[in-house]
Amino acid sequence: MGNRFWLTRFLTVLTGASIVITVAQLIKGHDRGFALSAGAFWGLIAAAVFTAARMVQSRRGQYCALCADTPDAVAGKRSPEQ
Repeated sequence: MGNRFWLTRFLTVLTGASIVITVAQLIKGHDRGFALSAGAFWGLIAAAVFTAARMVQSRRGQYCALCADTPDAVAGKRSPEQ
């Protein structure tokens, strides 16, 4: 898993978290500018924490059934029961 994989993972989590947080702020009644800035800020923090945690777990060889991003899982050699 190279740098491109981790960058893609980071951007995916950043986008998803930012959207969810922005929508939550809008539902709470905050103005659009605040909601967008809060979504960007907290989305960045969430993506950084998630990506860093998965990198550490991946280097340790820990399997993530939800992520399915280990080489064995990608190749279909490892099942979630293991």
